[in-house]
Amino acid sequence: MYTDGRRVVATGLGAITPIGLSAAEYWRNLCAGVSGAGLITRFDVSNYPVKVACEVKDFDPVHYMDARDVRRTSRFVHFAVAAAAQALADAEFTITDANAEMVGVAFNTGGGGLVDMATEVMVMEKKGMSRVSPFFVPSMILNMASGQVSLQFGAKGPAITSVAACASSIYSFIDGYHLIGRGEADVIIAGGTEAGLTPIAVAGLGNMQALSRNTARPPAAVSRPFDAKRDGFVFGEGGGAVILESLDHARARGARIYAEVLGGAQTADAYHITAPAPGGAGAANAMARAIRYAGLAVTDVDYIVAHGTSTPLNDAAETAAIHRAFGDHARRLAISSNKSMVGHLLGGAGVMSAIAAIMAIQDQVAPPTINYEYPDPDCDLDYVPNTARPMPIDVAIINGFGFGGQNGVAVFKRFAG
Repeated sequence: MYTDGRRVVATGLGAITPIGLSAAEYWRNLCAGVSGAGLITRFDVSNYPVKVACEVKDFDPVHYMDARDVRRTSRFVHFAVAAAAQALADAEFTITDANAEMVGVAFNTGGGGLVDMATEVMVMEKKGMSRVSPFFVPSMILNMASGQVSLQFGAKGPAITSVAACASSIYSFIDGYHLIGRGEADVIIAGGTEAGLTPIAVAGLGNMQALSRNTARPPAAVSRPFDAKRDGFVFGEGGGAVILESLDHARARGARIYAEVLGGAQTADAYHITAPAPGGAGAANAMARAIRYAGLAVTDVDYIVAHGTSTPLNDAAETAAIHRAFGDHARRLAISSNKSMVGHLLGGAGVMSAIAAIMAIQDQVAPPTINYEYPDPDCDLDYVPNTARPMPIDVAIINGFGFGGQNGVAVFKRFAG
């Protein structure tokens, strides 16, 4: 087993999502098969071929941050701070002067303040350089999710940001696991956030055929991972956080433990800037390594929260990768994609998967992949179609595969003392 010496557990959850503004609401709606997709309201899409997204609704960052700080920071930061506040409250953990230096943050994003970038470029073009906000750079740079979580709550341990496109927030759990295992922190606020729903991002992803252009179906039926009629992903936004602790630290304060975190693995395809490697070779390597590093056999795994983006290439490649990594056991796995309901949160996708995996272990339920109607011969595994499934889940893994060929897999296990 690949370990740094200390066991790591998850003790608190927080989430701001298109289907709920807390981890509990997110999980309840995920199991119920509720979709967060709708017509884009953030800007006029009448002339866009892409018209559907999973937006966060009714979220007010002032509930979590001072109004002045809200004005000076970006939406992706608002999601991060809110999710972190919820997770700390759920863990019943308070950062104090006595423990602050042993509390760290690993909060990741793929695009950071894309909204601010697009807005301030327009301000400069229309009104001149003197009108660009002096808070522009510190509001939009990608490390400000970790930076602001650290500032808002007083965490003085390591505060890091890893950027790996759609695998980004899976890396937060791997990094947090190692920081705690090496004794650099007792507690890590781990998570991911994304708020990239902008005209330029929708145009760019739409033009590369990554986003669904389906307007014939109701918005709730557009994201359909592993379904033969999938045609692209649905853009999502939001953020989530998980409190990671050393087992000794959690026990000493009498914390509730949701699950044990067994680390994970990172690999690269070294193949293409956007397309997955043929046969899912890099993804399969990440899954196999993560399971091996966790000291487990492939037959120990019960459930996979898939990357499952609803794009033709990704879903077929991920299926091939699961076959490659698990062999005969692949057909005994339950696999589901929460992107069928929350869309693809890009850098925030991994933490949505982590919360789903942790709660699946906690409640012994695999949430569904909704909108699964037409089997695809290239996607021939058990995707828990349309209805949640009560089942024994001791070990769950989460997959995340990013542009640039960066792959991340993290492993969670039922806590057994």
